Amino acid sequence: MSTSKPVMDIPAKLVKELRELTNAGFSDCRAALVEANGDIPKAVDVLRKKGQAAAAKKSSREASEGLIGHYIHAGGKIGVIVEINCESDFVARTEAFQTLSHDVAMHIAAVDPRYVRREDVTQEMLEHEKEIYTAQARATGKPEPVIQKIVQGKMEKFYEETCLYEQHYIKDETQTIGEMIAQAISKLGENITIRRFSRYKVGEVGGNAAAGPPEPEPVPVTVG
Repeated sequence: MSTSKPVMDIPAKLVKELRELTNAGFSDCRAALVEANGDIPKAVDVLRKKGQAAAAKKSSREASEGLIGHYIHAGGKIGVIVEINCESDFVARTEAFQTLSHDVAMHIAAVDPRYVRREDVTQEMLEHEKEIYTAQARATGKPEPVIQKIVQGKMEKFYEETCLYEQHYIKDETQTIGEMIAQAISKLGENITIRRFSRYKVGEVGGNAAAGPPEPEPVPVTVG
């Protein structure tokens, strides 16, 4: 007989409330709420202990320096350039920051994300995916509440597969790229964010490019 504890179903509104309080990532907030049994104050403490809330506080600070990272896959068939921003040129020149940019570029080359964050997915694309998942779920003949849960689960999978911040890092699948960035923020003491990337593959037309919200002015960078 199984003694495993069932995973708590966390309402989206609770996750949203915790995100507004801490600015931590969606998956981090949901995991914290599960650990805290849906208790918001306890979930904040969970995030603080893990460094996510501290990293999120820094995320409100302007990141106007940075580095253009790059990665060329063996054989020269796939290439990636990625802009990662921080607050100072000093941090941009550190070995840790340059290693981060290289690792992110390598991940993009291997996994081929379509967006930087889940917030970058267009409403048109969201509606298109939900329509398909809803039709698939309804074809099973299950009741509407179950269908909604199925669709929600498939949408989360869609985010994990297409959004860079939601993807599990190829060299350590116990953490997402978003969590890796949060750890770098805690370690280096500055706001760090992935601004945009472009991925090119020999024979493809146009390549794959994605960017987060535009900045009000050009970002000075150090080429690494």
